[in-house]
Amino acid sequence: MKVLGIESSCDECAAAVVEDGVLVLSNVVATQIPFHAAYNGVVPEIASRKHIEWIYGVVKEALDRAGLSPGDIDGVAASSRPGLLGALLVGLNFAKGFAWARGLPFIAVNHMLAHLYACRLKIPAPDSPPVLPPYPFLGLLVSGGHSIICRVDGFDDITVLGATIDDAVGEAFDKVSKYYGFGYPGGAAIDKLAREGNPDAFSFPLPKLHKGQHPYDMSYSGLKTAVINQLEQFRNPQAAPGAAGEGADIAASFQKTAIEILLRGLLRAAADTGLNTIVAGGGVAANSLLRSRLASREGLRCIFPPPEFCGDNGAMVAGIGCQYLERGETSPFTITASARVGGFKRKYP
Repeated sequence: MKVLGIESSCDECAAAVVEDGVLVLSNVVATQIPFHAAYNGVVPEIASRKHIEWIYGVVKEALDRAGLSPGDIDGVAASSRPGLLGALLVGLNFAKGFAWARGLPFIAVNHMLAHLYACRLKIPAPDSPPVLPPYPFLGLLVSGGHSIICRVDGFDDITVLGATIDDAVGEAFDKVSKYYGFGYPGGAAIDKLAREGNPDAFSFPLPKLHKGQHPYDMSYSGLKTAVINQLEQFRNPQAAPGAAGEGADIAASFQKTAIEILLRGLLRAAADTGLNTIVAGGGVAANSLLRSRLASREGLRCIFPPPEFCGDNGAMVAGIGCQYLERGETSPFTITASARVGGFKRKYP
């Protein structure tokens, strides 16, 4: 089964064709970074308009790269939640129109579940076998909008164990980077700059959530405040400054603490559940420190998608969409987009 996947939940206009839920025949991502860089963040109105301008061309290119015509497609999948509502509607409605015009089955998917599925994708090369971790395993979903630790019992069956109670980890990266002018997107800019800094130059605090009653939950608002508004309180006078200057030291120290917050809850969950396989997904899954820290943990099998499948992309949407379609599930053409998914963010009383 050849499935066309369309992703437009934020600022990436993406489409891909995936065969049998695994083999990536094409994967096209048109990034809007140059249009949002002046604002150091995504402007929803600009994102929606660019999706409208680009969606036809991106889908056509995905079909052309796969060497296929619209008549060769067996099904269509699109992200419908969570994300920027206006941006989601562009890709979702285009996908519905494509499927309706061709008489094809259509499925709307949760693009965060698609991020967990991304590790199963295979590019057509003999040295890239698909990674098929057996269920159950622990999932780590980390992006600009979400920070989630979950138990995964199937491609669409997850139990949220922990989540952020305020900012997502990717959002914290973006806001710190914007404040100090490190660059945009903030995650990639800080990751690069941090390699030249001293991660011990500042000792930023870890959050304490209800005295241990929520061992897997996360919080990033306190870290963000400490880095931006209380920097001098956390300077380590014994630490030698890095060779690249204070900016690199701030980036390295912030990144060290941000990743430690993730790992603290994740490793607790691994110990408590007895699950030793961890699958990561989302844009922050490309972070080099997160990858190296998890790779160094003995007794854990840590699986990351290739960097091109960490950010938003159509291949992950087509892949998970194929699983639904093969199971006989479809979505009505009346379905609409949703900016949020219940249970993906904690609310404390």
